[in-house]
Amino acid sequence: MAEIVNLRRAKKARARDDADKSAAAARLQHGRTKAEKAATRATKDKAARDLDGHRREE
Repeated sequence: MAEIVNLRRAKKARARDDADKSAAAARLQHGRTKAEKAATRATKDKAARDLDGHRREE
């Protein structure tokens, strides 16, 4: 026989798991120091400048 599952509890558990995943993603994105954010921004800016510098004029 199949195991009896309380759907209300399962729904709440799934919602908690989803909230935990989104919180972990937010911590990764926002839980950085000012120096780390500046370094990432500088790297992105340099990559964009390098890409624009390699464009061919037509």
